[in-house]
Amino acid sequence: MTQDVYQHIKRNNIKTVLLVLLFPVVLGALIFGLSCVFMSVDEALNLMYAAFPVIVAVCLIWTIISYSCGSEMMLGFAGAHELNDKCEENKKVFKCVENVALAAGMPCPRVYVINDNSLNAFATGTTPSNASIALTSGIIKKLTPLELEAVVAHEMGHIKNRDVRLDVIIITCLGALTLAADFIARTFIYSNNTRTNDKDQNNARAMLLILWLSLIVFNLLFAPIIYFALSRTREYAADAESAHITRNPSALISALQKISIDPRVESLDSCKLMGNICIANPLDKKRMFAGIGETHPSTESRIKRLKSMRGF
Repeated sequence: MTQDVYQHIKRNNIKTVLLVLLFPVVLGALIFGLSCVFMSVDEALNLMYAAFPVIVAVCLIWTIISYSCGSEMMLGFAGAHELNDKCEENKKVFKCVENVALAAGMPCPRVYVINDNSLNAFATGTTPSNASIALTSGIIKKLTPLELEAVVAHEMGHIKNRDVRLDVIIITCLGALTLAADFIARTFIYSNNTRTNDKDQNNARAMLLILWLSLIVFNLLFAPIIYFALSRTREYAADAESAHITRNPSALISALQKISIDPRVESLDSCKLMGNICIANPLDKKRMFAGIGETHPSTESRIKRLKSMRGF
C-alpha cells in the first residue's frame, strides 16, 4: 500500500512505543508465571510487586551512569576520530552535513570518521545539540554527493527521533538486568550454603531462584527478540526521515544498494550491540545463523518501503 512519508513515520513511532512497553510487560509476566509454578497466585503477585521496584531502581541507576558517557564509549568502540575541518578534502563532507542539518532544521552534529574501507555510518548523542555522526572512510569515498547526503539524513533522522538515547537506555537496562541476574545467582548460592530449615529463609531462596530464572529467560530469549524488532522499526523510520529531509528517496535507495555489498566494520566485530545503531549491520555475517538476530530489515524490504512513499 502506498503511503506518504508522514504516515510511514507515524506508523513506526507507534510501533516503537508498543515495543518499548513490551519490555516491562514481558518481564512482569515471566516473574508472575514462573512464581505460579512454585507458589500460590497471591504469593506470586506479592513477589512481583516486591521485585519490580528494585529491578527498576537498578536499571535507572545504571542508565544514569551510562547515559553520561554512552556516546564517547560508542565512538571509542568504533575507533572513530573527529574529522579535521582544516583539510580541503574533508570540507565537502562538512558541507554535506551542514546542508542536511539546515534542511532538517537541526543543529549541525560533530563529524567523525572510522578508518575502514567498508561502507557504514552511525549517529550518537542523547540530544540534537550534542549529537555526532560517524562515517567510514569507505562510505565517504564510494558514495556520490547525493547518496552521502541521503545517508547523513538517515542518521539525522535517528538523532531527531532520539533513537540513540533510546538505544543507550535499553542497552544499559539490559546490562543492568544481566548484572542483577548474576547478583541474585551469587546470593542464592551463598544462602544455599547456609544449612537451615527455617521456613522464611527457604521461601526467600525459592523467590531468589524464581527471580533468577525469570531474568535469565528474559535476557536470553525475549529481550533480544523485542530489541531487534525495535531496531528494525527505527531503521524504517530513519529511512522515511531521510526521504523527508532530502526529498530524494532514490538517492537513499542507491546508497543502500552500495552499502549492502560491504557494510562490515572490523572494529565492531567484538561489540555486537553496536550493530544496532549502524545504517547496516556491520558485523561479520558468517558468525550469524540464517538471519537469526538480524538487527536491520533486509535491504530489499527497505527499498520497497522507500519506493512506496508518496509526496516526492
